[in-house]
Amino acid sequence: MTASGKRPAPLRPRPLVKREQRHRRLLLLGLAALLVLSISPVFGHHVVVAADWLPASLEHLGPFCMIALHHLLAPVHGVFHLLLWSGLAFSLIDRCRAAWRHGHMMRSLDIAGSHADDRLERAAVAIGFNPNRVHLVRGLPNPAFTSGWWSPQIYVSTSLLSMLSAEELEAVLAHELGHVRRRDPMRQFAWRTLAGVLFWLPALRRLADELADESEILADDFAATERALPLASAILRMVGADAEDLTVAVGFQRRDLVERRVRRLAGEDPSVASHVSARSLLWAATVLVAVWTSGVIVLHPLPEPGMASNHCDHVGTWSLTHMFCRHGSTGDDCPHQSSPGHASLT
Repeated sequence: MTASGKRPAPLRPRPLVKREQRHRRLLLLGLAALLVLSISPVFGHHVVVAADWLPASLEHLGPFCMIALHHLLAPVHGVFHLLLWSGLAFSLIDRCRAAWRHGHMMRSLDIAGSHADDRLERAAVAIGFNPNRVHLVRGLPNPAFTSGWWSPQIYVSTSLLSMLSAEELEAVLAHELGHVRRRDPMRQFAWRTLAGVLFWLPALRRLADELADESEILADDFAATERALPLASAILRMVGADAEDLTVAVGFQRRDLVERRVRRLAGEDPSVASHVSARSLLWAATVLVAVWTSGVIVLHPLPEPGMASNHCDHVGTWSLTHMFCRHGSTGDDCPHQSSPGHASLT
């Protein structure tokens, strides 16, 4: 027992803490990298001047014809412009709908203040939180949650009061207080917004999901200073499982996340695994190669109409067949020449 009369929290293994910190940094780095690498090539060519390193006089890049590449990849670049604008519209509509549904749900709830139950009010005071920002809800499917951007509030189901002991109830409120202090509702809304903008990158959505999981872990840590074991016990009660059989734990969170939370609160060393699939990473890599290649190539300016050029561009020739134009070939010497003179590619 500590001087305050609370049971000491189990110490989390130091290697676990380091792995979790490294995992969170990688998640944030991956999220930032996907955002920068997928968006910057789409509009970057509008602000970057490439005349010094990619001038119009550069007619070949190795064996590749720059004009043919430009004609081939300009439509690909246009598709990414369309996807980005579509993602902005989709994310705006999706987040507005989510905010409207949440507001409609909150207005329909039967909400009472914490003063409606002495145990809830005492628990709020015990964790040092304003009882006026803790609310009791009848018929709430989620046992407890935090809602609100600027001044988050805690909502607790009436069924939770009969399910938990006073110490477990304090632990649950302390966990929710961790969400309040970090303003997690706003963070998660922002992550979902970004994932919606880049809906064509499933890896970004998975990263947002994992960051939401990590917010639960960090909220556990906030509550676990003196309430680790009561919080673990409360989690098991809420999911309807006991410590020996987590395989039946279903409900408000994924089974693997529940297991990880309970084990680390008990002082064990659970693995920290990513749920970002290899397929989603492969797709993200493929898309990034396409967006960057097309973004760079359209920086290369096409010759002005009527401007004299040493390059062989001609009528009736597909850009793909002109891809490997011979270096320095002009006029009749061009291997793809289909008509005399110079004209633009089709």
